[in-house]
Amino acid sequence: QVQLVESGGGLVQAGGSLRLSCTVSGRTFGSYAMGWFRQAPGKEREFVAAFTRTGGNRIYADSVKGRFTISRDNAKSTVALQMNSLKPEETAVYYCAASATIITSSMRNDAQWSYWGQGTQVTVSS
Repeated sequence: QVQLVESGGGLVQAGGSLRLSCTVSGRTFGSYAMGWFRQAPGKEREFVAAFTRTGGNRIYADSVKGRFTISRDNAKSTVALQMNSLKPEETAVYYCAASATIITSSMRNDAQWSYWGQGTQVTVSS
């Protein structure tokens, strides 16, 4: 059983920064693709960023490119999301996801991920 626990959410002013972290337990972390999604109230969950299973490639949603950075530490079984220049419309619950089988072309589809954390709230005030 794979368990994901997010942390680091909170309240920040527009233009500010937050760093989210996700700790994974239960299986060999290094073999998993890791991703971040977010869901705002009344909206569908949307892709933010991900690492491929090999860890060699990162992909980002166009809306966060240049402002968000995903990183992973295989020794600590963690994946982080550094978020800079945050905007009020990015207020959402942010979720960490993992999969041992997902292919790169499917990473933006939340239905293709196997494991999810409970989410952490990020609120950006204007």
